Amino acid sequence: MRVEVILLPRDLPADVSERSVVVFDVLRATTTMTAALAAGVAEIRVFETLDDAARAAKSFQGPRVLCGEHRCLPPPGFDLGNSPGGFGRDQHTGATAFMCTTNGTRAIAAIVRNGSSAIIGSMVNRGSVARRLEQLGRDVLLVCAGTDGAISLEDAIGAGSVIDALNISGNGLIGDASRLAVASFHEARRDLVAALSDAQGGRNVIAAGLPEDIDFAARLDEFDVVGVASGEPLTVRRIA
Repeated sequence: MRVEVILLPRDLPADVSERSVVVFDVLRATTTMTAALAAGVAEIRVFETLDDAARAAKSFQGPRVLCGEHRCLPPPGFDLGNSPGGFGRDQHTGATAFMCTTNGTRAIAAIVRNGSSAIIGSMVNRGSVARRLEQLGRDVLLVCAGTDGAISLEDAIGAGSVIDALNISGNGLIGDASRLAVASFHEARRDLVAALSDAQGGRNVIAAGLPEDIDFAARLDEFDVVGVASGEPLTVRRIA
């Protein structure tokens, strides 16, 4: 198994169908998706625009939750924002979530358009993601969603956390971005909350008054849950 990190979705190879692909939007979409699945959400339908998510949720027959964010906060008329702590078993078991975020859902859509399913990666499920990758036994591409088209430190740290769980180094790492990711995680691990808070994405979340989302995203191996995005409509379902 060889592991490569892509720091922005725009750098995706033309064809990723032969590799296991993991997407990271640590603050906050992929952390929130993992928390939603752990809370019993049946599936998460993923959209690239808020209007599309709202329209699909409105026409859905059955228990549903409309979630998303604009500048870190819930848009008007949405049930939830993009906070991982917003989901609970009492309220959301069996519901279908309809979700759009600024960066994460678009990165997921780009991966699926490029011919692969997308494993949902975060630090809260990094051990479970690593075990899934080992089961699949293919080369791995770890894709960072970034923030508004710029590289996100928190996503690189998240990718590095999975490399650490895989215990891959040396010739198993393809390119300097992979080495940078694992080095960033090892440096940040001493205080993950502080590292995420200092990243630009973390500063945006704090400015929006949501520091608890950073605390949540920094919990290593909180959940034994793996979600995978695929299909049309683009949907995240729990596979473990």
